[in-house]
Amino acid sequence: MTLCLFDLDGTLIDSEPGIFGGIRYALGKLDTAVPDERALRAWIGPPLRQNFGALLDAERVEQAVKHYHVYFAEHGWQQRRVYDGIPEALAAIHARGDRLAVVTSKIRNHAERIIADLPFGHLFERVYAPGPESAHSQKASMIAAAIEDFASPRESTVMVGDRSFDIEGAVANHIASVGVLWGFGDEAELTQAGAAKLASHPSELPGLT
Repeated sequence: MTLCLFDLDGTLIDSEPGIFGGIRYALGKLDTAVPDERALRAWIGPPLRQNFGALLDAERVEQAVKHYHVYFAEHGWQQRRVYDGIPEALAAIHARGDRLAVVTSKIRNHAERIIADLPFGHLFERVYAPGPESAHSQKASMIAAAIEDFASPRESTVMVGDRSFDIEGAVANHIASVGVLWGFGDEAELTQAGAAKLASHPSELPGLT
């Protein structure tokens, strides 16, 4: 039995519309210019405060985060699509007896709401996500918590994600990782972070986890 840990944004769902909408709303409220779409794609993965901190002082960062969460709670959490092939891949992994959990940088209340609303959400036994006060990536510590909670041997645990933060969290915990190429990272980012395996389509996941 393998414990399969999955990132959310860029791995299970394309959440770009909702995230971009929240960023644009927040920066608009603060009369701050919005980066172009290419720059915004790099915002998907790291914590919000880290991204807003590149544009705003500390006080305005907190204001931006509040505005973002207002938008996301009302609109953004629904502005997403499931990647083609993900439901079938998860069903196959679950059917062979493996256990599934989500490890995401999205704050807990948004992540849990989205997972509960997905047609395959019931396959995940736990959701690991930071609280709203989070300012730093907590992937490594959340992966460690999952390993402990499930009492999973490290050699039987794998992290699946689309950004360097996912892979670096796996490396820090000495577990296997699979970098996915349909999300917001790319092959160079994932390989440099230490991904031992890469998937170009969700259908490949059952054979790589």
